[in-house]
Amino acid sequence: MRKLNSVFVTGGAGYVGAVLVPKLLKKGYKVKVLDLYTYGLDVFDGIEDKSNLEEIKGDICDVDLLQKSLRGCDSVIHLACISNDPSFELNPTLSRKVNYEAFEPLVRISKESGVRRFIYASTCSVYGLSDAENVTEDHPLVPITDYNKYKGLCEPILFKYQSPEFTAVTIRPATVCGYSPRQRFDLTVNILTNHAYNNNHILVFGGSQERPNLHIEDMTDLYGLLLELPDEKIAGKTYNAGYQNRSVADIAEIVRRVMAEELPERPKITVETRPSDDIRSYRISSEKIKRELNFVPRHTIEDAVRDLIKAFKAGKFQDSLNNIRYFNIKTLKSTEPQCAV
Repeated sequence: MRKLNSVFVTGGAGYVGAVLVPKLLKKGYKVKVLDLYTYGLDVFDGIEDKSNLEEIKGDICDVDLLQKSLRGCDSVIHLACISNDPSFELNPTLSRKVNYEAFEPLVRISKESGVRRFIYASTCSVYGLSDAENVTEDHPLVPITDYNKYKGLCEPILFKYQSPEFTAVTIRPATVCGYSPRQRFDLTVNILTNHAYNNNHILVFGGSQERPNLHIEDMTDLYGLLLELPDEKIAGKTYNAGYQNRSVADIAEIVRRVMAEELPERPKITVETRPSDDIRSYRISSEKIKRELNFVPRHTIEDAVRDLIKAFKAGKFQDSLNNIRYFNIKTLKSTEPQCAV
């Protein structure tokens, strides 16, 4: 296998991309980022050497832009999407266009442009509801929202283009947590840590729902690994990527405990539980990716909470409870509708 040298990252200025792109640059890759920069233009301000970074402020639905931008790239990591159920439902027509209709043109143009590896970030929420002990990759996809449905429908489209010269792989990530220069506070661990730090109080809706979690450092390390592995290892494969399956109530207790350890001078954090109509609950198995790719996450939910506390103490966030830049749906409500995020 010829070494991959240049990576095209769609949605690269998002929550995961903001951690991934600096890692790729440190590994010596040339990186192109395509993003609307909806959540700010300062995501990569902390990168000292940007000589191998090209930032393209543009729309993933712009076919002409894709044809121009993909030239010279030998790999794609596709992160761009309207992320999470509430954001998708804000404008279902636009969301379908971004998450689904724009997908096949991107894959086709990538292959036509000489891209040799395409990594697609799907989601483990494609499984919908399941009472299985651990949901494996061959579990039926029973999505309960349009966001889940269209993420899942893209998977067979990608594999339609799989060939000896075009390696396609799909990752179904768990809910990502931890600190990023493009921070999100609308993800379970991050939400609870934000409220614990600022309010000394955690409000849990439901609590019994089980969710798989993955630290953002492990998520981004995995994308780096997928660029390095031989074609035959990953061609046409689908992998769950998670670490700790925990109930929301358990996550709240972890946050409470870590806060007490890191900030012992604070009063004891209170936890309040209220009913919830969010019935999503599932546990995923990540044994396949461990067995086949030797990928084992190294960071825990506790680490994510500690990283966020450290960032709070360092003053990295501005009004984290109210600033819309930390919340996808609030930001999208305040911006003009466009195709990509």
